[in-house]
Order: sequence, then structure tokens, then C-alpha cells
Amino acid sequence: MQLTELFEAFNGKRVLVVGDVMTDAYINGQVTRMSPEAPVPVVDLQTQEQRIGGAGNVALNLMALGAKAILASIIGQDTPGQELQLMLSSAGIQTDALIISAERKTTIKTRVISNGKQMLRIDTEDHHDLSTTETQALQQAILQLFDQGIDGLLLEDYNKGVLTAELIEWLISEANARQIPIAVDPKKKNFFAYKGCTLFKPNLKELKEGLQIEFNYQKDPSALHDAIEQLQNQLKSRYTFVTLSEYGVQLFDGQKHHHQPAHIRNIADVSGAGDTVIATTCLCLICGASPQLIAALANLAGGLVCESPGVVSINKEKLLEEALQLI
Repeated sequence: MQLTELFEAFNGKRVLVVGDVMTDAYINGQVTRMSPEAPVPVVDLQTQEQRIGGAGNVALNLMALGAKAILASIIGQDTPGQELQLMLSSAGIQTDALIISAERKTTIKTRVISNGKQMLRIDTEDHHDLSTTETQALQQAILQLFDQGIDGLLLEDYNKGVLTAELIEWLISEANARQIPIAVDPKKKNFFAYKGCTLFKPNLKELKEGLQIEFNYQKDPSALHDAIEQLQNQLKSRYTFVTLSEYGVQLFDGQKHHHQPAHIRNIADVSGAGDTVIATTCLCLICGASPQLIAALANLAGGLVCESPGVVSINKEKLLEEALQLI
């Protein structure tokens, strides 16, 4: 498949993103003095900003690539939840399966930034598993979306309680029964609950923690091959895709390992790069791209967003321009 054809094929694909949605809040200010009350800096507030985060940022990246993003998640019955709903609607993200619950608070990650550097992060959240009532409400909403037609399922786990082992097993069973490709961005808690998914994308740290092994990739790259194959044997996934930070990415298709080294970049901020990688990977998977092309394009996309400060979505035109030069 040619790159231009692949990028055209992204357009209009309906991708259901299930996972933890949250608000990323930023408090920006200047520090010019220390507090007389305690040995801490005083921040003179200049600006405050709120952005869509977590699984919502994955949805934003899907839309930036031309897809239709549908979000299934849980938010609190609170003011931050109402504000997040408005942001999602304004961004054009479909929220038919966004459940409002009185049993939990809306997740907010508040970062205090001075002179371009993060000084402090304050998290407002509940991270207990969904209740039976919440799970049933989410399943009912998701079934309606399956009936309407979905091209791909993307599971985005931030360990905030939405993706329980029970829900994960149900989602994979329902999607596989409908032959819907399933891409997974996991966290440690339910690492081995994703058996039968199509593509599983941990980072190197998550791979080591999940398998409870330790190795030095730089000194022994073959150890990564062994670890990936061990993981794939346990999960029975079609693809295992590991992001390696400054070393690039590696995708195993069951027979061959496809490694893509990182491109030289002027790194401004790595925040949100994983969201861009899984969104790009999921769309490539849905559109039938080769394993080598999936790895190359996702690697390029993840590096590209790192050149911009803060959490940003991928620029589709810029990605295609670079891809035509480098892939």
C-alpha cells in the first residue's frame, strides 16, 4: 500500500476508544521569591488552561489523522466532568458512551509550571475499579455502538479503573466475534488480561515489569526479541509492538521482528507521544498496512509530536510529508 493511499484510507474510519479520560490542567506562572511561611517557591499566577487528556487525547489524535473518534469512558457527576464533556463535544469527539457516575470523581492532572519547567503535579482522581452498575451501563452503550458499526477498537489504560479485567475480557470477546481489530495501550495492573487482542503496545519499562524480567537493551538487543516472543506467546496477540524511547520501536508479527530506530529530533516535550503512537498504529492496523509500515509510521508520528511543547495532536499533513521523505 502506498503512503498516500494509506493516509486517504484513514479518513472516516470509526474507532471506538475505551479507557480512562481525564482533564490535563496547567497553571503557568513566574517564581521570583521564596515563601516566608515555608521553604517553598511562590508562583505568581499568569495563565490557567485545561485540555482533554488520557483516552481523550488518543481520540484527538485519531481525529487529527482523519478518523471518527468515539469515546467510551466514565466521568464524575461533578463540575469538572461537565467541563470535560463540553471540551469533548467542542472537539467533535462522539460521547454517546460517556457514562456519568455519582460513584467517582472526574480525573484531573494539574501541573504547576514556571519558566517552562514543571514544578509540581496535583492529581484529583479515583482509581478503584468500576462498580457493577457502571460496568453494565458502559457495556450497554458500547453494544449499541458495535451495532452501529465500528472499524476498530482501541483500549487505552491509565490505571484509573475503567478497564477492569472483566470489561477487558468482554470487550475483546465482543470485538473478535465481529472481526473488529483491537489495539491495546496497556498498564501494569491488568497487563495479561488482554489475551486475544490484535496488537499489544507496551513501552520497554512496562514490558520488563509485566514479565518481571530485567535486561539492558543497549548491551543485549536479542533479550528484547526473547521478551517480546514470550509476551506474545502468553497473550496470543497477532502483533506485539514495543516503544523504546530514544531507541525507536520494535514490532513482532509472529515471525519477524521489525525494528525502527528513532529519528534525530529537537525534543521539546515527550508528553502524549504514546497517545500519538497508538492512534497511528491503530489506524494503520485497520487499513491493512504491512507490519514494517506500521512500525515506521508510528515511530515517525511519535517523534514528530515531541518537537512541540505540551501535549499536542499529530499534524497529518506534516506526518505525510516526512513519511514520503523518510519511509
